[in-house]
Amino acid sequence: MSTAIDLTNTRRALPLRSRERFARPRLLELPRPKGELVHAHDGRELRLRGIEPGDVAALKRQFGRLSPEDIRRRFLHSMGELPEPMAQRLCRIDPALETAFVLMDETVHPAEIRGVGRIYVDEAANSAEFSVLVEREWTRQGLGALLMQRLVDDCRRRGLHEIWGYVLLENRPMLHLCKELGFVRRLTPEEPGTTQISLQL
Repeated sequence: MSTAIDLTNTRRALPLRSRERFARPRLLELPRPKGELVHAHDGRELRLRGIEPGDVAALKRQFGRLSPEDIRRRFLHSMGELPEPMAQRLCRIDPALETAFVLMDETVHPAEIRGVGRIYVDEAANSAEFSVLVEREWTRQGLGALLMQRLVDDCRRRGLHEIWGYVLLENRPMLHLCKELGFVRRLTPEEPGTTQISLQL
């Protein structure tokens, strides 16, 4: 007497296809750091990238490390602190009219800003005003020249015909740097103690 076997509900595990058996496991792709690694003359490593809205706290910490002299050289007047609205504005740029680079020190936590370079474009004059700031402990390391060169390159990419800025006459390191890069001085009798320097592009 034969017994019929009902196979309708019987599930048999099929072997995996070869491409599934030997497939490599998917690796989690981590986000790549933004910007590029650069080195100071003494070998210290920094990351050069564009400024971001999330840099407000780091920018305020950097301001807190500046001496009154550093602040006056950068802003051309004294400031006791960097107000929150101003810090927010400096970190939220309009890419159509501004460029801002930061040099980030990622060897500390949280990462710190050691240098900032930025331009403001004057469309009517087809030119841009620049500003560069490097922390005192990081000066004489080629970082100011690096920031200036990147700003000049950005102005050329935009098709501007001039980059310029106001510099205090006492700020000899910046004046010397700009002279090496080909900038020329303009007399500014209306601003005693200050000179305007410019580079034709």
